[in-house]
Amino acid sequence: MAPLASWQVPAVLLGVVAGAALQLQQPALWSTEVYAALLCAALVVGCCAMALARPRWAWRWARWAVAVTTALALGAGALAMFAASGLRAVAYLQQRLDPVLEGQDIRVTGVVSAMPQSNEAGTRLRLAVQAAHLKGAPVDVPPQIEVAWYGGAFRDAGDALDLQRLPPPMRAGERWSLTVRLKAPHGLRNPHGFDFELWAWEQGVQANGYVRAGPKDEPPVRLATTWQHPVEQWRQAVRDAILDRLGRGAQDADDPGRARIAGVVAALVTGDQRAIDRADWDVFRATGVAHLMSISGLHITLFAWLAAWVVRSLWRRSARLCLAVPAPSAALVAGVVLAAAYAFFSGWGVPAQRTVTMLGVVALLQLSGRRWPWPQVWLLACAAVVVLDPWALAQAGFWLSFVAVGVLFATNPIAGSAYGSSARGHFYSLLREQWVVTLALTPLGLLLFGQVSLVGFVANLVAIPWVTLVVTPLALGGVLWAPLWSLAALSLQPLAALLQWLAQWPWAVVFLPAAPLWAGVAAVAGGALLAMRLPWRVRLLALPLLLPVFWWQPARPAVGQFELLAADIGQGNAVLVRTVTHTLLYDAGPRFSRESDAGHRVLVPLLRALGERVDVLMLSHRDADHTGGAAAVLAQQPQATLTGSIEAEHALQALRPAKPCLAGQRWEWDGVAFEVLHPMAGDDAPAPRAPRPNALSCVLRIVAAGPGAPVALLVGDIEAPQEQALVARGAALQADWLLVPHHGSKTSSSPALLEAVRPRTALVQAGYRNRFGHPAPEVLQRYRERGIQVVESSRCGAATWSSLQPAAVGCERDTRRRYWQHSMVPRSD
Repeated sequence: MAPLASWQVPAVLLGVVAGAALQLQQPALWSTEVYAALLCAALVVGCCAMALARPRWAWRWARWAVAVTTALALGAGALAMFAASGLRAVAYLQQRLDPVLEGQDIRVTGVVSAMPQSNEAGTRLRLAVQAAHLKGAPVDVPPQIEVAWYGGAFRDAGDALDLQRLPPPMRAGERWSLTVRLKAPHGLRNPHGFDFELWAWEQGVQANGYVRAGPKDEPPVRLATTWQHPVEQWRQAVRDAILDRLGRGAQDADDPGRARIAGVVAALVTGDQRAIDRADWDVFRATGVAHLMSISGLHITLFAWLAAWVVRSLWRRSARLCLAVPAPSAALVAGVVLAAAYAFFSGWGVPAQRTVTMLGVVALLQLSGRRWPWPQVWLLACAAVVVLDPWALAQAGFWLSFVAVGVLFATNPIAGSAYGSSARGHFYSLLREQWVVTLALTPLGLLLFGQVSLVGFVANLVAIPWVTLVVTPLALGGVLWAPLWSLAALSLQPLAALLQWLAQWPWAVVFLPAAPLWAGVAAVAGGALLAMRLPWRVRLLALPLLLPVFWWQPARPAVGQFELLAADIGQGNAVLVRTVTHTLLYDAGPRFSRESDAGHRVLVPLLRALGERVDVLMLSHRDADHTGGAAAVLAQQPQATLTGSIEAEHALQALRPAKPCLAGQRWEWDGVAFEVLHPMAGDDAPAPRAPRPNALSCVLRIVAAGPGAPVALLVGDIEAPQEQALVARGAALQADWLLVPHHGSKTSSSPALLEAVRPRTALVQAGYRNRFGHPAPEVLQRYRERGIQVVESSRCGAATWSSLQPAAVGCERDTRRRYWQHSMVPRSD
């Protein structure tokens, strides 16, 4: 059989990428037999492509032979990758956690397989499981799990966790015996939001949970220190040494800025992005330099160049070695091998994979004496990364890396040749490359992140050479001589000050609504065309391609109508109410930890992606699962009016004075009527026994325009006494859509309220396997007895409802389902 023809190789590579991309769109996996059949079909198609490419066939039908054989090669590559990815996914899913084991106390023996992550809340561990027992009997759990050992200053995981002891220092490679409670990875599903379940899939984590270490639990036991996971042990040793040298002294001197810089140095050396403070990430993203503050392609390339230079210099000193292997060849191989080792040490992220693969391809071509055109080299690197990790296609870093490299190749195939080798020439070359990348990646950044850094060009012009040529070499050199870490931190301080200054500029970063995929793809093509070395008359054709993504506005309700979007925020409430020109946010979700809350993690990105300008933030009451994200929302929405049932001493009052919500308050937006039904004036008056915060929850009724128009009722955490009081005083309670009171608690959803409201649909906003057991089975039964459709956010994800279609509810988990997402077992109660 003849080998692939030259025109078939790019087709196969493109087919590999396309096949993986297509397989990632599957809502559910097929059987092993189907994927095996597709793999056989790919083999047959590939054989046909090679047979038709033989000279005698190609000569006989020259007019169509190239087209047919190229199409067959493309199809063979796509079928093969589609089937191979599917087989890998099927095998992976067979190791998932048995739902019966969720929430059980399981004794697990395993080895810490990654650097533990510690903060004030406790320690997060990744364990390679060796054995697991439930009540003394062996059980099967996934081979890799991730658990949190709580016990620090911030505890928000229940009474059992409040009794746990502080976790001891832990290191990668240690074998532990722990009692854990596990559940399947179940993330928050929101439009344009982070896909935690895909992240867990890529990490190989198929169960997470927490360590049981209370007085009544069998205590955790460190069994041994092993030699397993030596790279992770080394990474942790280096990371801890950096933080100990740069961070501890800074804390003693009350210098938190230097302590935060220590996290950046640790990230540059070890790839531990969690070491960087969240506030610093915000600055890096606002200035467009986030790609530099962890292991990037630039860092891997620099390391490879330095390693090759050292090896070449030493190799030339030995005539015997030069006779055996030429110094340039030895240096080339050594540079790639050492760069790969550094990439593995830093966590083997997508930028590192792409760079090492690209370096390896170029090295192999040079050693073999072949010169491939750049599109073929670029496609080979893409396909190699996809073969190793098909799910890398779902990462923003994959597209940013390869689009940037592809555009640089296309616009300047011989880097720097047009500007000479002088210092001025190198500066102009750097200036042009940065300008080209900015033009090409700005539309892609809009598509992926919904933002544009207007100071990114200036920031990168300074940060790229400084971080690449000064900070990173010093940080890496600190592995050999620790004082260099102090110099690296010192060199970062002026850059950090510059970035902080740039981030504070008005309009430093612009957020635009998320455009559909077609507009994003058109804009990326337009940006690439604008960056090409073409006549300006041709480049100006890119402007029509850019317009849709920059001027896109999501559809809004019609006049007199409204829409609800109940965000998936775990255990808490957060409902976005939209009319044609106004927006109200009812509650702001929970606080997850000192560093994370529903506002920063979910609501702020959601509001930006939808292009929403919030007019009113109504906080039903003061509980943390309703106000936890309010500070982040208020910071991002400076024009929003704050109202709700929060006391005058509440911390949010210092950010923005809050107007109390009281029964009788009414207003109208675009023909839609809003009315507060509870609490009554005087309910919070001083009394021998102060009312519970739940009793003061704001109850909001929203009515569309027109007779018999649909109605929505948002009730916060009111309980049975408040429900009965509303019914007794004849409040207008009938509604088509009801936010289930108190997340489905047994203390709420009384029969009297349900009879008065008689909703078509009731939504429960509650966390998956939350510690309260919401929604209670007996409460769900009350809704079923009355024929009310109950939608649970843990099963639905973000839920959308429109007054134009009051009988329909859209679920994010259904409309954008993928096979790696967790599917909950149907309720049997």
